[in-house]
This record gives sequence, structure tokens and C-alpha cells, in this order.
Amino acid sequence: MRLLILLLALGLAACARPPVQEQQAYVFGTRVEVIVVSAEAARGRQAIAAVLREFDRLHRAYHAWQPSELTALNAALAAGQPHAISPELAGLIRDTQELSAQGDYLFDPGIGQLIRLWGFQNDEFAAELPPPPAIAAWLAEQPSVADIAVDGNAAQSRTRRVALDFGGYLKGVALDRAALILRQQGIDNALINIGGNVLALGSRAGRAWRVGIQHPRQPGPLATVNLADGEAIGTSGDYQRFFEVDGKRYAHLLDPRMGYPAEHTQAVTVLLPAGPRAGTLSDAVSKPIFIAGPEHWRTLAEKMGVAQALRIDADGRVFVTTALHRRLEFIGGPPADLIIVP
Repeated sequence: MRLLILLLALGLAACARPPVQEQQAYVFGTRVEVIVVSAEAARGRQAIAAVLREFDRLHRAYHAWQPSELTALNAALAAGQPHAISPELAGLIRDTQELSAQGDYLFDPGIGQLIRLWGFQNDEFAAELPPPPAIAAWLAEQPSVADIAVDGNAAQSRTRRVALDFGGYLKGVALDRAALILRQQGIDNALINIGGNVLALGSRAGRAWRVGIQHPRQPGPLATVNLADGEAIGTSGDYQRFFEVDGKRYAHLLDPRMGYPAEHTQAVTVLLPAGPRAGTLSDAVSKPIFIAGPEHWRTLAEKMGVAQALRIDADGRVFVTTALHRRLEFIGGPPADLIIVP
């Protein structure tokens, strides 16, 4: 989900501004932005171009409904046949299997058929509910990424209802790939934003990169936070990919236990410490925390090693962990319904 990039450091006097190269694109079904601080403008542009090429490659290779290596695998799984896959895809499957298990399978890229039933494997969503019998048939088998067996360069599934959709995972992978590429290109100061999943490298002229956390029901940010070198932040929310029927909102964050969108949460934001998988985790761990609900979200966050998290429930109450609260600056002051949790 979208985070607001508040480049407050850009408000420095023009004479004090270091050279900044910036480029935007549309990949993974969302707007992406790469900002590089480099005294060598040509190097900065070259590094950004390399990052965007990798984004485009990942987007094309693992698109969930346009022809790709992923759709070819899904077709074979639906036919009950083993299928040859690349080492990279094999690694992504194994990684998502581990992440799904850690998140009690509330984040599960194997639910692609359910996502399609709800119409979210499209660029535009029709305001139409799936037939209840179709959801019941899907639930009867409870397909999961755990059903896929990877043996060398071949994959097969125990059930034909498994279909992979990396929509809640690939943006995070791309963040980590971007950070690696930028470092290899000699770039130490940059900000990468993929539809609200943001990773920071270094700083801008010695000042921390600052981002805003989007308010799910109002324009503008709820709060801002400074990101240290290597930190990543991601938000899952019900305010962008959704449709309404009879005044009721149906968002794309589906609870695989029920077959329906989670209704008890408006948004979850997680902030991950620096590390080689900070980007991946910023994307993947916010989903199960969102879906877990009011009684279990904090326990699940702890289980997944997330100390810095914020949750806004269906009534607009803001729950924030102590570790994240001390870093936030709320716009207009703290919300009236702010609850700080350990």
C-alpha cells in the first residue's frame, strides 16, 4: 500500500542541495520511484536504470495473470502435472513457504485461485461478489503454497487448486534487489519506493530520509518517521485495491481461513531493521498481521520478529507498539484513539 514520500530534506536551500537523480515508473501494478543522491549524475542515472530493468524483469517473469513463468507453472499445477522451473522461482517458492509458515499461513501466495474469484487479478475491479458455492469449493480443499513440492528444477502440487500469486511478496523482493544493485553501482544514499514499500540507503546530505504513513480514511499522512540506513517500511491497507457493493467495502486482503476479505482492519504498517531481507519482510509480514485481527495481531507480530508495528482497526483506533511510537511524529498531534502496546 501507498506510503507518502516526504522528502523534507529537499527543502534545504538550493545552494546546499547535493545532486539528486530521480525517476519514476509503473511496475508491479503500482508507481515506483527511485531517488539517488550522487555527485556523479551519470552514475546515478545508470544505477537507477539498472534498478528499473530489474523491476521490469521481475514483473514480467512472475506476473500472476499475464503470460509469465509463473502463469506457466500455475497452468501445469492446475493440470496436475510437474513443471520445470528456474532456480530463481524455486528459491522464491521455498522462501514464501517459510514465510507463510511463520505467519500461520495468513499470508499465503498459494491462494491465487481465491484472488481470481474475487476479481483482484485485474487492473480494474468489478463491483461483483463471487458466488458463495465457488468460495465454499475452494475452502473445502484449503490450497496452500505448502502443497507445492520443489525437487531440483521441477515443481508439482498435491492439489490442483493451488495457484501462485506473488502480489504480496514480490515488491519486497524487488526492494532488496534494488538495494543490492545500488550498492554494487557505488550508490550509498538512495530511497526506493514501490507502491508504499520503502527502503532507505544512507541519507540525504546527512539528514535521514523521512516518509509519511498514509491515513487510510483521510488525505495525507497520519504520521511521519525517519528511516535509518537499510531500514524498510511497508503498509497493507484496505484503501486502494477494493470495490464496494451496497455500500460495503471489499478489499484485496483475503483471509484464507474464511475465503473473504478481512474486515476488522483498515491498515497495518511495519518497520523492519536493516538487513539483507528488510525489503522482503516489509512486504510479506504486514499481510498476516493485518489479517490476524484484534486478538492475535500483536502475538503474531512478535512471533514474526516485528517490534515496530502500527495497526488501525475498523473503527479507526490506532494501535502502535512502544518501539515504533517513540519514533513517530503524528500530523496534528496524536490521534484521540491512540493505544500504545508493548
